[in-house]
Amino acid sequence: MIHKYKLNNFNIVLDTNSGAIHCVDDVCYDILENMSGEDFKNKPSNLLLKKLLNKYDKNEIVESYNEICGLVENGQLFSQENEFYKKNFSFNFQITALCLNISHDCNLRCKYCFAYNGTFGSEKKLMDLNTAKKAVDFLIEKSGDMYNLEIDFFGGEPLLNFEVVKQTVYYAKNIGKKYNKKFKFTITTNGLLLNEDNIYFINEEFYNVVLSLDGRKSINDKFRITKLKEGSYDSIVPKFKKLVESRKDKECYVRATYTRYNLDFLQDILHIYNLGFENLSVEPVIADCNLDYSIGEENLEKILLEYENLANKIIEFEKESKKINFFLYNIDLENSPCKIKRLKSCSCGNEYVAITPQGDIFPCHQFVNYSEFKMGNLYSNNFNEDLKLKFSKITIYKKEKCESCWAKFYCTGGCNANNYMFNKNICKPYEISCKIQKKKLECAIMLKFFRNFNKISV
Repeated sequence: MIHKYKLNNFNIVLDTNSGAIHCVDDVCYDILENMSGEDFKNKPSNLLLKKLLNKYDKNEIVESYNEICGLVENGQLFSQENEFYKKNFSFNFQITALCLNISHDCNLRCKYCFAYNGTFGSEKKLMDLNTAKKAVDFLIEKSGDMYNLEIDFFGGEPLLNFEVVKQTVYYAKNIGKKYNKKFKFTITTNGLLLNEDNIYFINEEFYNVVLSLDGRKSINDKFRITKLKEGSYDSIVPKFKKLVESRKDKECYVRATYTRYNLDFLQDILHIYNLGFENLSVEPVIADCNLDYSIGEENLEKILLEYENLANKIIEFEKESKKINFFLYNIDLENSPCKIKRLKSCSCGNEYVAITPQGDIFPCHQFVNYSEFKMGNLYSNNFNEDLKLKFSKITIYKKEKCESCWAKFYCTGGCNANNYMFNKNICKPYEISCKIQKKKLECAIMLKFFRNFNKISV
């Protein structure tokens, strides 16, 4: 299986099974447009020549045809799928990462929040230190002989429970020495409670920070509002600037959400960039299709074009030696993921779980709303290994629609939680996300070729 597309004057051909990606000339592209893998024999057919001779010289056609034959022979075009990976694998690994829902409460009332204003559909509650310590102990126990572990402090708004965040970090670092574990900490915050003290602590202890800001003031303040229904932009931007400036080279990025109301989200990315933030990400809102701000099929044409516009803007910036890092366009084609990572989507429910303030365990933070996916509880000392095994067996070959998709080894079937939210089936991909993901991948590959040809490193 191959995928061909033209973008920004690049003719790109991806061989799905081998992972080989080629930038070809017009002759090769047109030959591939008119032939399938089984058609490549010793010489081009008269029918092919007849189709192309009005555009190209015969010698050009024959030369390009022979080059394609060589790639086919070397397994870099129309390569065969490895049947070995279609087997009923179980990648049942140790748990190495926790999403610690340290706060089921929030000081914002974002209209599109999947977590129901941080409560996840239940009572407001902050995690106590005893539960947080039990979560760390659980991670150490379930990690086996794995050395590198990760804890992501999430909510709600984690800074509402900052003292427990601090004490949990100290506890994890200390007990990690005893059990030969190294912890990395991340945090996602809306920024309202940032101050000198917690900024200093975050910069000292957290290897990555995610800051939530939706772009232009009018866009951000339409959805990201306080309890008093006031916009949050003016309060958080100065604090975000202070944090980012003080972090220097440590990882930190601003994440925006776009809705039906800002399908021109490139303008929001540029606005955030002009505020001084170079590490950026933007994602579509995930919401019920009946809500006025949700993304629908009718919006896709505009959205996909906007991702192309964004890629072209990044090229424009890089030509001017401006530094911008758009998280979702980073792709490593030289050192591609291992075969296991190509077969599975995220590691939720297997290598990664979320824990609520009550000590309940779920596959990830987006499954917390679904009681049917509860995996156990820290206080009852029970953990559903069968459900963990179920998640470990989910590969692209369990997702029927993915088997014939050119992007399957990069997308790996999308977000399991989103699939369940829209289709009530974790193995049935959400169609809109599929189309957006494919466009992101096309743009990322095109950017990679641009950088290679222009010797630009990021």
